[in-house]
Amino acid sequence: MARYEYIALDARGQESRGVIEASNQNDAVGQLRQAGYFPTTVAEEGKGVAPKQSKQQKKAIAQAAAPRAKGGLSLFARKTISSKVLMIFTRQLATLIDAGLPLLRGLNVLAKQEKDLVLKNTINSLADAVQGGSTFSESMAQHPKVFTKLYINMVKAGELGGVLELVLNRLAEFQEKAQKIKNKVVSAMAYPMVVLFIAVLIMAFLLTFIVPKFEQIFKDMLGGQALPPLTQFVINASNLLKTNFLLVGAVIAVIVIGFNLMARTKGGRAAIDRFKLRVPVFGDLTRKSSISRFSRTLGTLVTSGVPILQALNITRDTAGNVIVAEAINKVHDAVKEGESIVAPLEASGVFPPMVISMVDVGEETGQLPEMLLKIAEVYDDEVDNAVEAMTSMLEPIMIVLLALIVGTIVIALFMPLITIIQNLSGGTGG
Repeated sequence: MARYEYIALDARGQESRGVIEASNQNDAVGQLRQAGYFPTTVAEEGKGVAPKQSKQQKKAIAQAAAPRAKGGLSLFARKTISSKVLMIFTRQLATLIDAGLPLLRGLNVLAKQEKDLVLKNTINSLADAVQGGSTFSESMAQHPKVFTKLYINMVKAGELGGVLELVLNRLAEFQEKAQKIKNKVVSAMAYPMVVLFIAVLIMAFLLTFIVPKFEQIFKDMLGGQALPPLTQFVINASNLLKTNFLLVGAVIAVIVIGFNLMARTKGGRAAIDRFKLRVPVFGDLTRKSSISRFSRTLGTLVTSGVPILQALNITRDTAGNVIVAEAINKVHDAVKEGESIVAPLEASGVFPPMVISMVDVGEETGQLPEMLLKIAEVYDDEVDNAVEAMTSMLEPIMIVLLALIVGTIVIALFMPLITIIQNLSGGTGG
């Protein structure tokens, strides 16, 4: 560790001077920024002018800078950012560079106005690395939890081709469209989950608090007379839930944990993803969103100048579905051998004939990237239509399901009441 003298401004704009230990100059600048200082001069000790600092100032820097690298709470600090925040950053940076600002100046401007602390520190780190002579893509590669392989490789291709602003605009458009599709799919999935959760809560409330009271009424009024089968079934379910509440909870927990453990295995993940593609109603939506993601990712990468084999690897890693990823891997192997990508796509059984035909035409005409982006646009509309159709279909289905659950319990409780009323009427008439 070397020692660096610095001159920096604090949050109030007052100048502060001192010495800090760091592995290199960029690290020293990063520590000062994290400590809340704005360094104006950082030089190796003996090569710069920095008068001796007071003990209070040294203590403040030691407490603010050094513990951040080793402190206990920092281990639990958030290190990622949301896709929406990254999307906004990309769009803003693309706009600044397109307007003629140098990359370093654009990063400094965005760092000053950024409110997300993780992204703010990341941008400052990027600016320091770029100022130190690193390329933008190399700087991003140091932050894998913020920037994906897709993002880094597209920026690298833009740097090599001298069209960074164009690539950043494509990245921003890609993120905006991907976020839009994701939001639609999530909202479509959320509705039935919320209704189902409410139905389970209502059923649990009725079985735990209401049914036991009716059971006591039936015992008092019917004097041991046999109950209708449906009523007896509901009462048995209520008793099971009351007396074995912890057991029921444990069974549910085991199922959830078992599902998660299964999802972590290769075979289990493949089985779950295959089920997602084949399940009624939801399967069609999952398939269309997967095709849209595949087409847009691969099309955007190849259009930006990323080599096809590298683009296929990135697309495979970001597929979000093991079955689709396996199909893309076979496409990669076919392209590596100099073959067409149509045959492995068709053999996968994931991609419909229309997609395969459009890809085939794109290959033959030499316009595969443009055709892939066109497929993505088509399937964006398909996802929209699938979401609307699923929502319109699920609404009545979930309402009927909720009515069926509540109605079954209510009918089961009223059936013995009819018998009780009849007995009371007969007794009064006699």
